[in-house]
Amino acid sequence: MEKPLTFRSPTAVVIWVVVLLFVVGNWIDLAVQGRDHLSVVAAASLLLGAGVAYVTAQRPRIIADDAGLTVRNPLRDHRIGWAGVAEIDVVDLLRVHCAWGGPPGAPPAEREHHKIISAWAIHYSRRRQFAAEARARRTARRSAMGFPGAGGGRDLPYGTARPRHEPVSAPEAEAQKVVKLLQARATAARAEAVWANSTPETAATEAVPPAAGTEPAAAVGTTAGGTTAGTTAGGTTAGGTTAVATRGLTEPLTSTWSRRALAALLIPALILLIVVLL
Repeated sequence: MEKPLTFRSPTAVVIWVVVLLFVVGNWIDLAVQGRDHLSVVAAASLLLGAGVAYVTAQRPRIIADDAGLTVRNPLRDHRIGWAGVAEIDVVDLLRVHCAWGGPPGAPPAEREHHKIISAWAIHYSRRRQFAAEARARRTARRSAMGFPGAGGGRDLPYGTARPRHEPVSAPEAEAQKVVKLLQARATAARAEAVWANSTPETAATEAVPPAAGTEPAAAVGTTAGGTTAGTTAGGTTAGGTTAVATRGLTEPLTSTWSRRALAALLIPALILLIVVLL
């Protein structure tokens, strides 16, 4: 079993640490010098600010383990097995296209349920990409019209900057790396589910029919390492399908509210309200 992989925004972690240090420093200052009602209100406001920073910067993350994917957003947690991850892309935020229900290994279009989950943990600024694509289109048009130097050749006028390819920024490269890694694991899980789903069909096709006048056997199976996989009358039990289901690869999407996140917001807000009304 591999160790779960956790993906977070480095910028969000830095923001959380800075806010935490700021809040603690101001609490110490208020504890030493503050003696009035305004100081109490300021302390309660700082507590609420720390709760907001925890929910928006500290909590969001993506956790990938052997069984599936967990998307932890500011207030909600989403969990789905790898076989239900149809696609992963990035449009400002990383998006997980979920498709579940129906037989294991079925194409995403044939699944009963579909939903797109946006992950706050991975951000992707498309403004830089759009600017680079616009510059490339302008350069291509100038080159097609025969303007000198449009293609970045040696005939550039003196003092004209030579066009350069726009480098991919670190956040964009990291987001693309995360997408490729998660997509590869989802594709492998779907392939495993398809193989497990086709195993009983192959076994049923290749089974030898019983001879005339004999009753079909109730069960024919082999035991290897303590695991039994066989065919039964009127149906087939697939060890591969059972293993896939046991590992959680076919786990449907579940979304739950985070009690800790709600408490981090509601309790400081209630304290601030009480302090202000006193």
